Amino acid sequence: MAVAIALTAAAVGVLAPAPTAAVSAARPAPPAHPVLPGNPAPPAPPFVDHVEWAKWGDLSTLRVYPTPTGRVASGLATPAQGEEAWAEVLALSPDADIPGMKPQFVCHWEYAEHYEPGKTSWNLEPWRPEVSYERMVQTGCNPGGTEEPF
Repeated sequence: MAVAIALTAAAVGVLAPAPTAAVSAARPAPPAHPVLPGNPAPPAPPFVDHVEWAKWGDLSTLRVYPTPTGRVASGLATPAQGEEAWAEVLALSPDADIPGMKPQFVCHWEYAEHYEPGKTSWNLEPWRPEVSYERMVQTGCNPGGTEEPF
């Protein structure tokens, strides 16, 4: 994919010829989300409207309610905006900083709007097991059991 972006950018005259190793070491890193023709700038925060803890039987869940801007930004799967959104979650609920919660959030950030657009909330559970990224995606961001029914 990076090659396709570089080729597209080169075709419109955005990129210069490949620099030598000595020159590229002094060059600043490219932006995380390059603005190219047909690739709009990512939306700006806030990405999270509010969060709330809820109970499902004896189990807790943190409901994360994205803003409309958060839904758009998450669909672009922009890592920098995902980190900003997670920081917003922690600012609203510092007790969400529990092992396994951020990977669930990242999975929702990257996939929720593709698989279930407009879902009211993205639900994160501290009782879910910590798993690999691949397993997290395979389980629909809900490792260790189905999503709660509320």
